[in-house]
Amino acid sequence: MWLFLTRRLRMWLVLTVLVPLATGVLRRLGRGLERRRGPSTVSNALLKAGDLGDRARASLRGGRRSRRA
Repeated sequence: MWLFLTRRLRMWLVLTVLVPLATGVLRRLGRGLERRRGPSTVSNALLKAGDLGDRARASLRGGRRSRRA
């Protein structure tokens, strides 16, 4: 089924579905790890990876990232 989609449509699906899903999972893992054991290198790296995905999506849209608490 994946082969029948055009290259541009596959890229759009990856950027609109998989990247936000992956960054959300990374951010949740980082927050959960921080909640259990406090801030660490691993939890900070997971949170930064989640933020990196948000920044990449914002730059593709041409807008600024919204501030969340």
